This record gives sequence, structure tokens and C-alpha cells, in this order.
Amino acid sequence: MATDEKDLLDKIVAEVTGKTDAASVKPEVEVKPKKTSIKKAAQSTTPVKKDGSQAKEPEAVSPVVSGATMEELLEKDDTPIPQLGEPITGKVIDISTNVVLVDLGTIGTGMVIGREAKSGLSEDAKLAVGSKIEAVVTDMINEEGYMELSIREASYEKAWDDLREKKESESTVKTRILDVNKGGLIVEMNGITGFLPVSQLSSKNYPRVEDGDRNKILELLKQLLNKELPVRILDVDQETEKLIVSEKAAHSDEERQAISGLSVGDIVDGEVSGVVDFGAFVKFTPAESDIDAEHRLEGLVHISELAWQLIANPREIIKVGDKVKAKIIGIDDTRISLSVKALLADPWTTITKKYEVGKEYPGTVDKINPFGAFVYLDSDIHGLAHVSEFQEAFPGKKLDETISSGKDYKWRILSIEPKEHRMGLILVDGVEIPKETA
Repeated sequence: MATDEKDLLDKIVAEVTGKTDAASVKPEVEVKPKKTSIKKAAQSTTPVKKDGSQAKEPEAVSPVVSGATMEELLEKDDTPIPQLGEPITGKVIDISTNVVLVDLGTIGTGMVIGREAKSGLSEDAKLAVGSKIEAVVTDMINEEGYMELSIREASYEKAWDDLREKKESESTVKTRILDVNKGGLIVEMNGITGFLPVSQLSSKNYPRVEDGDRNKILELLKQLLNKELPVRILDVDQETEKLIVSEKAAHSDEERQAISGLSVGDIVDGEVSGVVDFGAFVKFTPAESDIDAEHRLEGLVHISELAWQLIANPREIIKVGDKVKAKIIGIDDTRISLSVKALLADPWTTITKKYEVGKEYPGTVDKINPFGAFVYLDSDIHGLAHVSEFQEAFPGKKLDETISSGKDYKWRILSIEPKEHRMGLILVDGVEIPKETA
């Protein structure tokens, strides 16, 4: 304890007990040098009689020290006392093998014990006498009489605060890939583990697996292990320890700038980068753009926009690497919708020149659903034979027991709606037509 602090404490004790030396008075809680402030020492010292027995504390008398009452002195010491779990800053005053002592000013001295001292420091931070550190109070007073601190918990809190700030500011940061699973990538930021879903990967790293095999997807994701990717934070929740990031969002500004020069109706030349059950992805470079091949834009051609005919499996008509010309039919933020069939002649515009309502034509059953059968009269024109029409024409029979997919039968056209691309059909007799005469 500093000389001035000791002298002031001696004067306080002398006023209360009549003794001239604070050392001759044994308080209930021993006051240790450099561990508590004057304010706490004064509050915890109990007056005693000259024979050593405990005396009642005066109720109405306020001791005076140098013309100031005890209450006034305590009021002047307005240093906030931290509570459990709260952060505090101090200066390192001693370092030993298992203990680090920290000067907390008028609050006293703090202690960081064992591995706790270094586990919260960043890789480039060094613990040295005189250095300032941030810590969290874990014990108001431990067995040694010190306030116990945790550097690791302070670092943990600071790490989450930093992540929240980055989310709010929509900052782009780099994260390292620690591990992968079939749903995405395990990442690390500020020492905290997070998740990057497959759906949030950029078009460059998105795994394009034609048959959707999850094991193949996993193998492609493993190629990203230990790499650093630019990401933005989508969700951060310290209470549930949830951290979700997106690589796609990190590229959104660049993509928006490139997309800003596009308009619905533009024609683009591209290359099929992936084929999935619901359509095909096409990468392309906008006209008069200086973006490199690695950062080309990517749009989706939905299965319904690949061709005029009905398509059950896109892989039957298109494959990765195919060069295609497509029309932009929609732009929603960074999502681009393309159409291949929009650049093909619409066969329905001339359908009335080829087919007439009331006449009969051979047609191939494509597939049978509970509500009817889809039938192709040629490679482009299809119609629907509704189950209600069948039941009226063939009472007591079932559609799926009368006809089969892939076989040819005779059909009568009930209606043609060119603008809606709809045609109504009815089965004539249910007799299969041989392929060579169909």
C-alpha cells in the first residue's frame, strides 16, 4: 500500500478507535496491500475497544479526517466497482509461471490464473509488465484476496461484439474453411465457429453436380478445405452461438454493378455451368463488360424455359459445357432469369394450320397423372386428355389401365388455345397403334 494511503487509513482508524496505529487494530477482513481500495478498506474496518473486544459502531457520529467526513471521502471516490461478468481494463504489474497480477487502479489488484492468462490473447499479442489488458471479472475476491479475472472471456465477448458490428455494417471479411459436410462449410471467425451453407456459395464455388449426388457434392466441397473465402455475416447470435455467413452476399456489390447494365429483353451468349432437376445454370459475360471469365455472371434457365415441349428431365436436352443463346426475362437483385425457348419459334402460333378441333390424330402418351394423360401429337405440340372426359367416354374403366406411357393411340381434339398453349384431347378407342403406322 502506498504511504499516503496508509497514513490516511491510520487517521481514519485513530478517529474511530482512539488508536494511533492502524496495525494495532485487527479488522474482520484483513486489508491486504495493493488488493483493495481505500474506499473498501474504510467500509470493511470494524471499530474495537481498547481491551480488544468488538465495539458498536457509532450511529450518529461521522469521523472527520482533515476536515472531511468519512461519507464525504467515500462520495469523492466515485470509481465504479465492476460486477461479476463485467469487463475491466488494467495494467500488468507482475508475471509468474501460473499467475499474472493486474493493477486495477483504486479498485485494487486483479489476478489471472494459469492458462487463462494466455488463452484469450491473439496470436500477435504478447503479455508483458506494463501492458494494458482487457479482462472479465469472474470472482469478486478469491482465496488469495484478489479480484479474479479472465482474459479469455473478455476476448470471447469482444469477438462476438466485433461480429455483430461487421453484420450491421455489412462488411466483407475473409474466413478460413475448417471442415465440410453435405450441407455446407464449417468456418472460423474471431476464434468462433460458424457455418456457410452450400446455397450461400458464390457461382464460382457452387458444386454443380448433374445427378445431385450428395457424395459427389461433398467431394467438390472438400476442395475448399483450408482456403480463405470472402464472406458477409447473415446471422449472429451469441446466446445460441450461431454464426451464419455467405460468400454469395460478399460478391453481391460486384454483381449488382455488373447487372446494372443489363435489362430484361437483352440477349446473352453463355455456357451451361450446371444442370439440375429444375433447370440449367448459364454463365455469361455482359456485352461491353470488362469482368474476367472467373467472375462471369450466372443466370438460371428454368425447366419450363428450356424448350416449348414438356420436359421431365433437363439432362435429356442440355448438358454442362453446351453453348447457348438466351434471353433475359427477369432480374431480381442479383438473381437473373433466362429463357432459351423465348428465342425459338413458338410452334403454337401456327398450330391451327396443322391441327383442327374435332379431327382425330395419332399421339404418344408422355406421362399419366391422377387428373389425366399428357399426349404429344408431334415433338412440340402436346395436349391433355382429362380423366373426366375419359370416364364419360369409357364408363367403368380406368385411364391408367387402358393406356400406357410411351405407346401410341388415336385422339380427337376437343379444344385448342394457342395463346395459353393448351389443347384438350379425348381417347378415341383405346386401341394401341403400331409404331410403324403411328
